[in-house]
Amino acid sequence: MDKDRDFSFEEIFKQNEQRIYFHIQRLGIHDVHREFYVEGLYAMWMAYKKYEPDKGPLSTYFNYMIRNRLIDLVRKKTNNDQQEEKLQQAHMLKGLAGSYYSGGKLLVTINDGIELVDEAYWQEIKDMLTEKQWKWVYYYVILDMPLKEIAKQENATTEAVKSWGKGARKKLKGWHMKRKHGDGSFASLEE
Repeated sequence: MDKDRDFSFEEIFKQNEQRIYFHIQRLGIHDVHREFYVEGLYAMWMAYKKYEPDKGPLSTYFNYMIRNRLIDLVRKKTNNDQQEEKLQQAHMLKGLAGSYYSGGKLLVTINDGIELVDEAYWQEIKDMLTEKQWKWVYYYVILDMPLKEIAKQENATTEAVKSWGKGARKKLKGWHMKRKHGDGSFASLEE
């Protein structure tokens, strides 16, 4: 230890600084704020302080300490990001309290998404669709319910709900084209 302590940390750091960059690159870390570099520097300092020459070369110990400290920091950041994401989801769900559906009991208030402001417009759509097709439009398009939930709500199969949607899409496409061209005829390809 005395032999290696003849060199100051600054001298050893200058000789081994590239090890930090090597491990950052090797682990695929994008270090915008240089926090991983600082962690690598701290790991090098700790390795320098704790180094015991009889256990192996200092360079190997540097590599071991730097790599493991960087991996620990990556794990810590990943866990923090996951916790933050969970908190954001919980906050979002709390904000939408009462706007949910489950277990066949529909409890929905429309907070965002499609607004049913123009009642005449929606009534026109409802009038041209069958009851089942309207249910698909209402639940799937307006309320954004999954097909399985709609099937459960309506005591039908998922395939049946898909069929309602297929029919509704077909009718709505024709209706949209009629509204777009006003005279009830479809546009020609030359237009």
